[in-house]
Amino acid sequence: MPPPPPKKPATTAQGLAALSSLVYSTDQGRPGSRTCPQCRQSQADCRCAALQQAQPLGDGKVRVSRENKGRGGKTVTLVRGLPLPLAELETLGKQLRSHCGSGGTVKDGVVEVQGDHAERVLAWLQAHGHPGAKRTGG
Repeated sequence: MPPPPPKKPATTAQGLAALSSLVYSTDQGRPGSRTCPQCRQSQADCRCAALQQAQPLGDGKVRVSRENKGRGGKTVTLVRGLPLPLAELETLGKQLRSHCGSGGTVKDGVVEVQGDHAERVLAWLQAHGHPGAKRTGG
């Protein structure tokens, strides 16, 4: 059996594409065929958002604190460490805000309730399945 013929080196006639792989491209492809920057799958096949939503954001140590720094002097009650996925955290935040009769939001896994409602929030959390919730700060 004869040995296989030797491979020919790439020449400039074949182009630079034969010498290396793609490093950067401004080509976005066809509309609707864009890829996810995290998993490099097409947007239709990407599961990153679903995985992100399913993972709990907190560490399980529920802490209730009061803060007014960086908020124009406005007091905000913060709840950190709730071991819930984002959708459930937003639902719990809505329940807390309606219980306290004030506004607020959920940012980066932290429930923010406008106003000084730390004791009320702490009592509500302990009554609704978070007996290890504790007050932190002054």
